Amino acid sequence: MPTGIGTLEDWTNAMRTRTLGSTGPTVSALGLGLMGMSDLYGPADEAESIATVHAALDAGVTLMDTGDFYGMGHNELLLRDALAGRARERAVISVKFGALRDPDGGWGGYDGRPQAVRNFLAYTLRRLGTDHVDIYRPARLDPAVPIEETVGAIAELVKAGHVRHIGLSEVGAETLRRAHAVHPISDLQIEYSLLSRGIERDILPTARELGIGVTAYGVLSRGLLSGHWSPERELTSHDFRSFSPRFQPENVQHNLDLVEALRRIAEARGATVAQLAIAWVAAQGEDIVPLVGARRRDRLAESLTAEGLELSAEELAAIERAVPAGAAAGTRYAAPAMSHLDSES
Repeated sequence: MPTGIGTLEDWTNAMRTRTLGSTGPTVSALGLGLMGMSDLYGPADEAESIATVHAALDAGVTLMDTGDFYGMGHNELLLRDALAGRARERAVISVKFGALRDPDGGWGGYDGRPQAVRNFLAYTLRRLGTDHVDIYRPARLDPAVPIEETVGAIAELVKAGHVRHIGLSEVGAETLRRAHAVHPISDLQIEYSLLSRGIERDILPTARELGIGVTAYGVLSRGLLSGHWSPERELTSHDFRSFSPRFQPENVQHNLDLVEALRRIAEARGATVAQLAIAWVAAQGEDIVPLVGARRRDRLAESLTAEGLELSAEELAAIERAVPAGAAAGTRYAAPAMSHLDSES
């Protein structure tokens, strides 16, 4: 496999695969998270975003992760445009639903009612220009609706052929068990990185007991672990990180000091910090598929090189010493968003 940053040409047809749990689909060993192409990280170049999706597909990336609320539908429309002229079966489309937005981009909670599930999917299928979604998942647990009802509604859509697999996002071990008792869950999408390791205590062992895979987002901690972040970087009011605790002045330098410790390990291996951070997540188990949130082709090329970066036991131990569990300063979301995480309760 290529080493260093590499180019996208190095990766044509080189991507290995992993299977999401015991019942889920086989997908590329790295997936592409599309959120930042439409929302929450400031302005993005749409033409470059589509070119990045094309480059990912050409490199063998099959797992495309989106949400119907990313840019209030824009992200799904962007993915539809990017997939135009491509064989539908080349993409495994994972969609999150349920988050409520307002015209100003604000957030209004979550809706997991069965009638809402059917409504959300109808709009998603039209925006994506497809007759089915490969993995469909509520973005968060709706505290007013039992998870059995939400999953049961998706299970009916599976029977009807509109959905292939059911996933979940940011739920705890108990919720995972209850959902899986209704219908097999292919994978749990949840934040997992060197700076966010909460799933290791109860959630990951439960997922493995039940045969549920993990798609890990935030593997670069929204840029902190990219190796490119500077505390002097100015953020717009539309950038999620402007109010994220780990990017606040009282925390960011501590977190960047951890990055510098990783950089020394990465440089000794001839890799970048981003590649090391992604490879560490991938090394935690064959049942884990890291999602990379690249918005540009150069960042994508850097991330894809991590797929071939095999870390030795000595390197994994060095990484653990440099960034032990709980080392990050600040929670992964601000308090209001943390309150919506069943995985943190």
